[in-house]
Amino acid sequence: MTVVPLAIAVDLRYRRWRHQFSLFISHDPWFRPMVIQAAGKYPNLAEYYQKNATKFWDNFYKRHKNKFFKDRHYLEKDWGQYFSDDANSANVKVLLEVGCGAGNTIFLLIAAYPELYVQACDISPHAVALVKSHAEFKEDRVNAFLCDVTVDNLLEKINPSSVDVITLIFMLSAVSPHKMPSILQNIKRVLKPDGYVLLRDYAIGDFAQVKLGNKNQMISEGFYVRGDGTCSFYFSEDFLSTLFFQAGFNTVDISTYCKQIKNSHKNITMDRRWVRAVFNNLE
Repeated sequence: MTVVPLAIAVDLRYRRWRHQFSLFISHDPWFRPMVIQAAGKYPNLAEYYQKNATKFWDNFYKRHKNKFFKDRHYLEKDWGQYFSDDANSANVKVLLEVGCGAGNTIFLLIAAYPELYVQACDISPHAVALVKSHAEFKEDRVNAFLCDVTVDNLLEKINPSSVDVITLIFMLSAVSPHKMPSILQNIKRVLKPDGYVLLRDYAIGDFAQVKLGNKNQMISEGFYVRGDGTCSFYFSEDFLSTLFFQAGFNTVDISTYCKQIKNSHKNITMDRRWVRAVFNNLE
């Protein structure tokens, strides 16, 4: 199945959504004061939400704690070979999870792979605290620390070229597309020359994108704000491959996963779309 026709269709709707955003400001009583205040200081609304991402995501984890995201059991099935030990190496395999949240990736992986050591960071202080308070948290297996990878240098926390695998699980979409290249350069500094980046994120045409678009919540092309102030970008395979190539990565594998989910309570069928990709360091 190809997503190209849908991508074209969605792109045609961008122009309409862009000029309708002012109508959204006028008609949403909760959102209007925040947007008006932001617009006075930040002509570019994407910049406002990026500048305040720590606040919005910290509020998210204070409110939802570890109850919102499900444990990511698909990781072992999809990418188990990247987490397993190298029988020919005496070194522990090191994983960096960027955007660790409450630990829905971390604790499944350290249980499945006893020799795996995890460096885990998040922009939200509350999320990092949730990881450290988890019943399975062990300091000899996990180092959880606060980091905004759009501005903070990972080399201040992690040695250069010391990480075998980096996971970006619904993380890259949360930042402005203008910040994505700097994030890739940041993670590249700590990744080994033969290391891998594993990514799973929202794909263009996802039900959530269409829903946000219909509510006129697009703040820049392909970039949307939710009602709680957190943001999401929706990727095409071409966009991701180009983004990583320009940062010095090779695309090993990339595909768009489509799944229909029926919500019987609301009597709607949701077409969910995710992109899955593996990249390796070209240096």
